[in-house]
Amino acid sequence: MHQFILFLHVAAAVVWLGGMAFMVLALRPVLAQQLAPPQRLPFLAAVLKRFFAVVAASIAVLLATGLPMLLETGMAKAPPGWHAMLGLGVAMMLVFGHIYASPYRKLKLAVAAADWPEGGRRAARITTLVKINLALGWLAIAAVLLWR
Repeated sequence: MHQFILFLHVAAAVVWLGGMAFMVLALRPVLAQQLAPPQRLPFLAAVLKRFFAVVAASIAVLLATGLPMLLETGMAKAPPGWHAMLGLGVAMMLVFGHIYASPYRKLKLAVAAADWPEGGRRAARITTLVKINLALGWLAIAAVLLWR
């Protein structure tokens, strides 16, 4: 059972990190090259709506699997990398919460109002924060694998 829980935990992390990597390394640059703001920003808002639902599900799985594994081992017996992963994971969740509550909400409002300059600023802010979260995610992976 432990291996299955670990699999779910890793799968949720892969989905979240992979989605962020796809967004910043592939989707966003191509959208910027191929589409003008009136087409790009509604498309991006729609993609983010779906992706953020996936992120929320990933966070739920990460919490539902990670916390029991940590508590089963015991906080005092857990390797330092686990503690680092927990801290970085919580930071990532907070960054995601901020993205969802502020720049994403403002992006949707800008799209609804056809305010393309504001929408572009919000999309750029989301991209910056996603890059930060992607870096935090890779640090969490490095910590759990290398800091034992």
